[in-house]
Amino acid sequence: MTIAEYHLTREAVEQAVPMTYEQFLALPDPIQAEWVDGRETIFALPNTHHQELLGFLATLVGTFVELNQLGTTLFAPYEMLLAPNNRREPDLLFVGNANHERITPKRLEGPADLVVELISTESSHRDRVDKFDAYEAAGVREYWLIDPRPNRNRANFYHRDAHGQYQPILLDAEGRFTSVVLPNFVLPVDWLWQEPLPALLSALATMVEPAVLLAALQRP
Repeated sequence: MTIAEYHLTREAVEQAVPMTYEQFLALPDPIQAEWVDGRETIFALPNTHHQELLGFLATLVGTFVELNQLGTTLFAPYEMLLAPNNRREPDLLFVGNANHERITPKRLEGPADLVVELISTESSHRDRVDKFDAYEAAGVREYWLIDPRPNRNRANFYHRDAHGQYQPILLDAEGRFTSVVLPNFVLPVDWLWQEPLPALLSALATMVEPAVLLAALQRP
């Protein structure tokens, strides 16, 4: 495939293009795509609301992880190589300290401990079926599926059990989600649908103990 042919292909939404992994790595400029079973799937670029919500979650989760020294948070575009024929690019992922060696200079070699995907119209089947099965099989311990599309406002959370199967994590009576992978991370799901989104510092103040904040400030 020539560069000109590649850029013409990118004009399509959700188009799968046959190519080897080596050809995929050699493609020009950053792309919004994944490589699975010998085919590159090119995605439509995310809209403003998608990016605002992703930015909020990435900052909220990332700051929580940093304050509690739990590991590393990364976000798209970033490659998670689950298997030789399965390269994914989650919206947001977390890797705990115990699995830090999976993070290489180029990509994550193996499953993240937590993956977050924000659903768009063109990604619904891929996120709910293809990625659900791939992440479950590869060992992603926790999977958040957030659908912020108009008239949807739906969030599903799953944790991988001892048998390697995803089980739903239910909300509490107040509509809050409690993560299994991130200790003490409790998220009021209604925050995800607020316009504008909650102020980050106010949100963190309800999630992080004062002693944790003080300890973080005192670290070199």
